[in-house]
Order: sequence, then structure tokens, then C-alpha cells
Amino acid sequence: MQRQRSLLALIIVLVIAAITVIIKIPIPLGLDLQGGSQLTIQVKPSEEIKQITERELEAVQRVVENRINGLGVSEPVVQTVGQDQILVQLPGVSDPEQAERVLGGTAQLEFRAQKPGTETQLFAFQASRQELRTLQEKLRNGDAAAIAKNQAAIQQNNQAIAELFENKGLTGKNLKDAFAEPTQSGNNWNVAIQFDQRGGELFAELTKNLAGTGRSIGIFLDKDLISAPTVGPEFAAAGITGGNAIITGRFTTQEASDLAIQLRGGSLPVPVEIVENRTVGATLGRDSIQRSIYAGVGGLLLVLIFMVVYYRLPGLIADLALIIYSLLTWATFALLGVTLTLPGIAGFILSIGMAVDANVLIFERTREELRAGKSLYRSVESGFYRALF
Repeated sequence: MQRQRSLLALIIVLVIAAITVIIKIPIPLGLDLQGGSQLTIQVKPSEEIKQITERELEAVQRVVENRINGLGVSEPVVQTVGQDQILVQLPGVSDPEQAERVLGGTAQLEFRAQKPGTETQLFAFQASRQELRTLQEKLRNGDAAAIAKNQAAIQQNNQAIAELFENKGLTGKNLKDAFAEPTQSGNNWNVAIQFDQRGGELFAELTKNLAGTGRSIGIFLDKDLISAPTVGPEFAAAGITGGNAIITGRFTTQEASDLAIQLRGGSLPVPVEIVENRTVGATLGRDSIQRSIYAGVGGLLLVLIFMVVYYRLPGLIADLALIIYSLLTWATFALLGVTLTLPGIAGFILSIGMAVDANVLIFERTREELRAGKSLYRSVESGFYRALF
């Protein structure tokens, strides 16, 4: 009896702990329950990689996962579809456009040195690019042909600017960290970056050669010039050491944050395109949860009533055990951080049914032992043992 009391006390403590966990720790919901965004990413060949293989697909998947971690999405789903697509599900993400910006760019970062004697050309090209981008903004909802023509002019302008710079081997592969930070005025945001040891050496050499010359460091993202700072003459001796730099570009808070996430996640080895971006409404999720709760509670009540009516006192004990099982299982879900989905709810309800089925086997075996003339204690003992084995 002492052993049974100890076991009963342990069960009571576990039930109290389970209720506390359920109250304190909410279970995250999946895309089908709380809504969110779903994107399909098309992986495309490049000039260097002519055919997409499993290796390239896995590399893209890994970079996408790193970027999603930067977004802070709880329990995302990133999986390959076919031979050249990746499916991304982001529960709770209400801004699919931000997700598309972060996941869609290849984020190939390069630091280049401006060629001598190109200062006037760079100024003219940058002024022209600003005019083209202003025009593109005005044409956003206008004639499609005019938009395409202006976009082609922007691409030609970007290519012309890129030709004014030469590659020095310093790329995003040399980054250790990147994060957004406000400017001193607080009106705009910058992206602060930290290089690894090799990147710090290359950056110091690059800034040393450009210090005081009036020529710029070209910071290119996906072959597009995003910033072109100059280096003062005070760094002519050793360059900018320490492995730290700042990307300026009159970024908004969101733009700086998105760029930092892309840089931290790494660059994609091949170009990608978002071929589908759809939002799963939370209304559908609420309806699904509500119906699942009705079905689960209704089915559970019917089972509890059946067990009491058919088996009486053993049925009541089984009902209590079933409730305890449900509480402990739900608390385990919360502690393990399980993301609840509709199939998950169905599986939970199914497990309750299987627990009931085990009790039915035990009780029916106990009845057979009682009819055979055994005592109640021996019948219950045999019922558990023979139902199990």
C-alpha cells in the first residue's frame, strides 16, 4: 500500500506540473492553423552552373534556412520539391513581401576598387541611374512596355557602372557578421559588417590603396552598386584595420534589416526566382481549430460516457487515467516545442482512442478471469499482464 500511495502522489505531482506547463507555455501553431505565407522558389542555372543537381538544391535550401532563422519565424518548413524547386512555409508571417525580399535575392556581396580616371564617369552614371529609378517609380502602374524599356536602361546603367570597378577578391564569403544600426542623425540606417581574418586583411589593403585618391570602394550586391564610399588620406599608411566596415545607402529600418539578414545567411550559389507567393488566411486556421476542438471534445466525451456506462467503476478509473494521459501528452508537446497542425491534432485524438482500446482489452480480460473464479486482485493482475502480452 505504501508503494501505491507513493505512485499516486507522483501522479498528482505530474498532473499539477502538466497543468502549469499548459498554462504557462503556449504551443506554436502551424501554417494551416494560424495562417502565414507560403513561397515556392525556382532554382535556376547560371553561367557557371549549367544544370541544377541535388548538391546545388541542398546548398540553396541551407542558405534559405539561414535567412529564415534571421527573420525569427517559429517552426518554418523548408523542403525541396521536384528537382529544381524549394517550398517555404512561414507560419505567422503577415508580410509575404518582406519574406520575398529576403529569400529572393542571391545576396552576392563584393567590394571592388574604382579604376583610376573614372571619377567623372561614375558621377554621371550615378546621376543617370537616379533619374531612371525615379522614372521607374512613376511608371509602376503605367504602360508595361515603357516599364520594361526603362528597366532595360537601368540594367545597362548598372553594367556600365560595374565596368568602372575592378575585383579585388573581397566578397561576402569573408563576412563573419552583419547587423543594422541607425545613423548618428537617426533619419537613416546603415549595415555594419565584420570580416573574418582574411577579409580584414583584404579590406585593409583595399582601403590603403584607395586612401586619399578620391576614388571609391564599390560595394556591390548582386552586381548592383549599393554604396560607393571614399577613404580619407589618414588611412594611407595602413588602411582601415580591425575588420569592421559600414555599408551606407540611405536605408530604411526594414531595408537595412533585410540586407543584414541576407548577408548573415550567405549568398545563394545560383539565381532563384519566387514563382509563387501566397498568404494562408488566419480565418481558415481559426475555423480548423474550432472544428477540431469540437470533434475532439465531442468524441472524448462520448468515449468517457461509454466507459462509465459499460464498465462502471473500472470505466470511471479508466476515464481519469485518460484525462491524465491527455494532460501529460499536451504538456510534453509544449515542453518539446512541437508545432501543432491539423494532422497533429488528428494524431493526438487517435492516440487517445488507442489508449481507450488498451483499457477495453484489459477490462475484458479481467472479466474473463473473474468468470473463471479467480479473485479480484488476481483477475486485475492477469488482465493487465495478459492484455499486454
